[in-house]
Amino acid sequence: MPLLVHGEVTDPDIDIFDREKVYIDTVLEPLIQKLPQLKVVMEHITTADAVRFVESRNEGTVAATVTPQHLLLNRNSLFQGGLQPHNYCLPVLKREVHRQAIVAAVTSGSRRYFLGTDSAPHERRRKECPCGCAGIFNAPVALALYAKVFEEAGALDKFEAFTSFNGPDFYGLPR
Repeated sequence: MPLLVHGEVTDPDIDIFDREKVYIDTVLEPLIQKLPQLKVVMEHITTADAVRFVESRNEGTVAATVTPQHLLLNRNSLFQGGLQPHNYCLPVLKREVHRQAIVAAVTSGSRRYFLGTDSAPHERRRKECPCGCAGIFNAPVALALYAKVFEEAGALDKFEAFTSFNGPDFYGLPR
């Protein structure tokens, strides 16, 4: 049975932008050392650290899903022109260097990455308030957004595998 995990620590003493790396170093790496046969999917990766970790494992043991927002937006998108609550999601958006690393990994054709929208609809009043909900509702446009990323990277030939084959192949499901 695979472990599907949102790989971030929740310790309030850890900077929110470092939580994925700390999780990899302190939880996931030791867990995989103890259970080397464990299949893991890191849900909705956000950092170059996660890309390096996924790539460092034997193919077929660790994979990752990626959201359209983490391929298109960086943490500046939260604040440009004022606070943008509709760009607030968890895991939180990261620096541009991380976004670029994820785009490169996903559009490379690696079978280790697959679609994971994490679409999270919330009522407008729940997003636009002093303590707004995390989550981006992307379901109606997710495929078009992913396609845009692959097209801009000159990798449309790898789009079908990312959206349709890599996930089922990792899980050992028929196509």
